[in-house]
Amino acid sequence: MQSIQTWAGIDVSAKTLAICRWRNEKEEERSFANDGAGHREVCKWLGKGARVVLEATGVYHLQLAMALEKFGAEVMVINPRVAKDFARALSNRSKTDAVDARALLEYVRRMEFRRWQAPGAAVSELRELGRRLTELVRTSAEEKNRLHARSVAATSRTVIADLKQHILVLDQRIKGIEQAALKLIGLDQDLTEQFELLRAAPGIGARSVILLLTELAVLDPTMTTRQIVAHAGLDPRVYESGTSVQKTVRISKVGNRRIRAILYMNALSAIRYDRGARLFYLRLLARGKKRMQALVAVMRKLLHGIWIVLQRRVRFDSSILFAASLAQAESSDSAIPATEPEPEQDHPKGRSEAEELPEQLDPARAEATRSPNRKSKTA
Repeated sequence: MQSIQTWAGIDVSAKTLAICRWRNEKEEERSFANDGAGHREVCKWLGKGARVVLEATGVYHLQLAMALEKFGAEVMVINPRVAKDFARALSNRSKTDAVDARALLEYVRRMEFRRWQAPGAAVSELRELGRRLTELVRTSAEEKNRLHARSVAATSRTVIADLKQHILVLDQRIKGIEQAALKLIGLDQDLTEQFELLRAAPGIGARSVILLLTELAVLDPTMTTRQIVAHAGLDPRVYESGTSVQKTVRISKVGNRRIRAILYMNALSAIRYDRGARLFYLRLLARGKKRMQALVAVMRKLLHGIWIVLQRRVRFDSSILFAASLAQAESSDSAIPATEPEPEQDHPKGRSEAEELPEQLDPARAEATRSPNRKSKTA
C-alpha cells in the first residue's frame, strides 16, 4: 500500500476553498475558487494519493469531493459539528477560513480516517430531487399557515386569493418533482428494489420512501445500525459532571436533521396504525417515559429496521422489529400495559400517560381492555 505523502484540510464556502496542505514536513496554505476550474487546480496542487478531509456543507462540498475522488485522492467528509468541536479542543481563539482549514488538517492527520464513497449518478440525481421536494413541501406548509392566519383575520381578499393561487402552484410543482423522482427510481434497478422494500413498511408512504432514499442511499452500506443512528443524531447524549450535575439524557441531534424529520412523521403514523409499534410505545409510557422520549425510541427502532432492510435486501417486517412487545402482549391478559403503576414504578401517582393514549388511539379497544378493578373504582 502506498504511503500517504500529502494531507490536506479544506474549508469549503460558497465561492472559495481555503486549503492547508502538509507535504515533506512543510505546511502550506492556498485559496481557490469553488467552481470547476478551481477544483481542477486543487487536484493538481494536492496530487494523486493525497488524503483530504472537508466538512459536509450542503451542496457546496459535493462536486469538489467527487472531483477529488475521481482524480485519485482519498476523501473524508465529516460532520461540521465534529469539526467545530475538534477546533475548540485545539483552543483556537480565532475563526477564519485559514484557521478552520488548519484545524481540518490536524484532524485528518490525527483521527481515524473513514473514506467517503462517491454516490452514483442516479443516487446523486435522486438526492437533488429529494432535497428540492423537501424545500417545496416546507414552503407549501408555510403558505398554508399564512392563508389560515389571513383568513381568520379577514384581511385583504387579494392577498388571500394570491396565497391560494401560490399554494395551488406549489402543489403542482411538488407532484411534478415526486413524479420525476419515481421515474428516476424506476429506471434504476437498485433504487427500485430499495423503494419496494421500504414501501412495505407500515406508516411509510411513497413520499417518505423517496425522502429516506434521498438521505440513506448516499451512505456507506457497511455502516452499522449504531453508526446510522449516530449519523441521524438519534444517539443518546449523557451529560454528567461529578455528583451534582446530572442532566436528563437527550438525543445528541449531532447528525442529519432531515432523517429525524422524516422518521418523526413515520413514527407518529406507526404508533397509530402498527400494533407492534403502538405496544412498544405504550409500554415505554407505562414505564414512566415521556411521550417524546417514547416517540424517539420508536423513531430509532424504525431506523434500525429500515437500515437492515437496505443492507440485507429483505422485506420490512414490523412483527420482527417489535417482537418483544408483541410477545409480551400475547403472554398477558391485556395488550395494553397496566394503567395503575405500583408505588415503586416511575409513575407513582395520578393518571399516567399510558392510560390516556390508548383512548386517543383506539377508544373501543382501550375500553375493552380495562381491568375489572379499574371499573369498580370508578363506579
